[in-house]
Amino acid sequence: MSAAPAACGAGAEPVEADEIPQHGRGASEVAGLVHHLLRHDVEPTRNLATFLTSSHEPELQRLLGEYQTHNLVDREQYPGMADLEQHCVRMLARLWQGDPDVAVGGAVTGSSEAALLAGAALLRRWRGSGPPNLVMGAHAHVCWHKFCRYWDVEPRIATARPGRLRLDADSVRELCDENTIGVISVLGSTLDGTYEPVAEIAAALDAIASSGGPDVPVHVDAASGGFVAPFLDPGLEWDFRLARVHSINASGHKYGLCPPGLGWILWRDPEFRPDELRFRTNYLGTSRTHHELTFSRPAAPVVAQFYNFLRLGFAGYRSTHQRTRSIARHIARGLSRMGPFRLLGDGSQLPVVAVTSRDGDLELQHLATALARRGWSVPVYPLPADMHHTDVLRIVVRRDMSWSAAEELLCAVGEHVRSSTREGA
Repeated sequence: MSAAPAACGAGAEPVEADEIPQHGRGASEVAGLVHHLLRHDVEPTRNLATFLTSSHEPELQRLLGEYQTHNLVDREQYPGMADLEQHCVRMLARLWQGDPDVAVGGAVTGSSEAALLAGAALLRRWRGSGPPNLVMGAHAHVCWHKFCRYWDVEPRIATARPGRLRLDADSVRELCDENTIGVISVLGSTLDGTYEPVAEIAAALDAIASSGGPDVPVHVDAASGGFVAPFLDPGLEWDFRLARVHSINASGHKYGLCPPGLGWILWRDPEFRPDELRFRTNYLGTSRTHHELTFSRPAAPVVAQFYNFLRLGFAGYRSTHQRTRSIARHIARGLSRMGPFRLLGDGSQLPVVAVTSRDGDLELQHLATALARRGWSVPVYPLPADMHHTDVLRIVVRRDMSWSAAEELLCAVGEHVRSSTREGA
């Protein structure tokens, strides 16, 4: 595949996509070529499939550029960056109702790396004698399945069925045994935006342990909800208030409002992060302890997290997420009034709306195609396992969606529904 010469400048040699050209080109010319090659990609602010933050104010954008080349792992040369990272850890420990003087953790490359580290910690602390297993719901992120495959752990999945898409206390009682290394409870499902009942799951595990059964810890995958629930649902017990919760992860690049590539992992106490996960290195001139799976990575996302914490404060995060939740609930009500949709997620927890076709008469994929023609990217996917014949259309509301954009989206959906109804009459 070659780029058209017109995109490269008059008389320029076309660019072959699979080889480095013999000679370089001017910066402006190449920048123009990149824009040309990516011109058909959806505008991020109209990408309703992603949870990732897609806009930043100019001051933060400048900071991201300034610190993109600072290596987060190079803590000897950038000691201020290391301190800034630990400031964020202590802020998160307080936010998640832990002791900031005791909790340990740090920044990682998204919640996927956090999940692998959390799973490794659970496995290292497990003292069973048989093949280990990990209990989770059918909607758990693929990173947990990766962990199980990489570390040879059996994934025990709570079956999805109508009325029970999430992991719950009954599922935990059914699936846990003496070889269960932990339970993964998801605070904010990517399927429908709902929270799992972490407190009920923890209480069920408490009862199992108190009756002589296995003492199974909980890790909370709060990739999205960890930056929503503390601000909008402060009375909800899901975090370190529950003694059975040993660790929590969250994605700074989702509702933490940072650029892609930032996750956080915290353990309530150093004893829950085994020494086997610690590596002493003297690669950069000084002996340092290293816990992460990855090594070199830019410090800019951590700078963004610290900036956001100070820039927005608790009240600013609450106001921002309350607005997105309000818009999500407005969209959910609008879709519900149209008739052919059944709500799975109404935006009342994560600001996410998920619908199925009520009677199967409306093809959700056709709707998604119609919305794509108007510039909206909206995913349609099947529910897991035993409910895979049911398709879901999901809308993720983020900070950069306006009320007018929400109305534009509802109007586009309404027009398609009316057109489909006339065609089916």
